Amino acid sequence: MNEGHWMKLKKAVETVRARLETTPDVAMTLGSGLSDAFGKPAGGITIPCSEIPGFPVPTIAGHSGEFWIGPLCGKTVLVQRGRAHYYEGNSIEEVAFATRMYALLGIQTLIVTNASGAINPNFQAGDLVLLTDHINMLGVNPLRGANIEELGPRFPDMSAAYTPALRAMARSVATELDIDVKEGVYLAALGPSYETPAEIRAFHTMGADLVGMSTVPEVIVAAHAGMKVLGLSIATNLAAGVDPTATLTHEEVIETTRRKGDEMRRLLMALLERL
Repeated sequence: MNEGHWMKLKKAVETVRARLETTPDVAMTLGSGLSDAFGKPAGGITIPCSEIPGFPVPTIAGHSGEFWIGPLCGKTVLVQRGRAHYYEGNSIEEVAFATRMYALLGIQTLIVTNASGAINPNFQAGDLVLLTDHINMLGVNPLRGANIEELGPRFPDMSAAYTPALRAMARSVATELDIDVKEGVYLAALGPSYETPAEIRAFHTMGADLVGMSTVPEVIVAAHAGMKVLGLSIATNLAAGVDPTATLTHEEVIETTRRKGDEMRRLLMALLERL
């Protein structure tokens, strides 16, 4: 990380901290279409991304580009309604900006959600999937460059980047709510074009169950900072070639997240009560 980006990050933290009454217990990043599906809880405060110095503003449909911070299920929660992607032209530092800001604010738990394409033939469109691990095919790592010891060690361990105890808790909560959840490995591809059938076959051979264009930089940065992480994906469609007759569209992604968003919201709300 260069000095200029570090200074922007510290200024952003100062700006957000000045609006907070207390440090949030949990940060939650909502993926494509999930901002609308999750809704905006009553009370709390809203901070547009544009009001935070150095913060990249999302440009993609389904990403609201604001933060909501307030009480939720007995916790103080920071909800990021929409994220920045690498394919939008952002630097990898900008993609990881929000998560680094959370770490510097002192938030210890991160819940990341996304929309993904199902590679695993046992998955169906609309499945909720707990992330167990990831494969980084973005061609870049947000930890490249000078390491800031305040953020984490030079060579962080990624063996349990997705915290097993949080995943076990989520499975238990899902069972109580009679919500079916799968588990799988998420692969991040660069995008913005959807993957070819040949690429999907290759990713399946590599061990990927889901494919998307986000999440991995955030999780790397969170693990670097020692945060606990839960990853939850909605498989919004079958990946290219899994259904030879299907055509992939972003509209389909948004529609499926809206349809399944209430189920994810119920799971997340119940989970927050347990954290």
